[in-house]
Amino acid sequence: MECKTFFFNALRTCCYVVYDQTGDCIIIDPGCFGQTEEQRLAAYIKSNNFNPRYIVNTHCHFDHLMGLAFLRQTYDIPFRTHPLEAETLKRASSHALLFGFSMTGPGTDYTPLDDGEVLAFGISSLKVMHTPGHSPGSVCLYGEQEAMLFTGDLLFAGSVGRTDLPGGNYDHLMDSLARKIMPLPANTLIFPGHGPSSSLEREFAGNPYLQHLC
Repeated sequence: MECKTFFFNALRTCCYVVYDQTGDCIIIDPGCFGQTEEQRLAAYIKSNNFNPRYIVNTHCHFDHLMGLAFLRQTYDIPFRTHPLEAETLKRASSHALLFGFSMTGPGTDYTPLDDGEVLAFGISSLKVMHTPGHSPGSVCLYGEQEAMLFTGDLLFAGSVGRTDLPGGNYDHLMDSLARKIMPLPANTLIFPGHGPSSSLEREFAGNPYLQHLC
């Protein structure tokens, strides 16, 4: 299992195309904004002859959803997110306007993700880990065999996600880190919702929020 990282929109949201040797792929957090970014993502998928299986959102803040309507129309594949993100999904377009963005409504229908569920594609899989804090239904996606963790806005290189947006809760975020992230192997690579990738080893050593939990 490998991934391609795109940095989309003015907030530099990380969108990931995760794929394996079969050509099956999933698209995580499609923050592509506008035709140029949408076509860049679609062209990458087409040029590699990938077969998209799911669109998966780690959470439903608008900057992670900007390309959802385009992808749903283009690929006609399931959109997966945690049910506790339903209200955030419903408010995404109006929330975007508060930050100066006008986006096509992503719709309100989705296929729920469950904590512990395994998302299979090709010969690969990612385990869903419910990690509330940044938002009520935030999830991480963990590839145990490859030691890859897609953290959304729970954990960044050197920091953690903000908790001052509606539904955010700092105590829940720290609990998610303690219960779900700290027990994982130190060699796990992390792919966050913003900023560069890192590893848990690096974060255990230098991230003050994780050092607090050690």
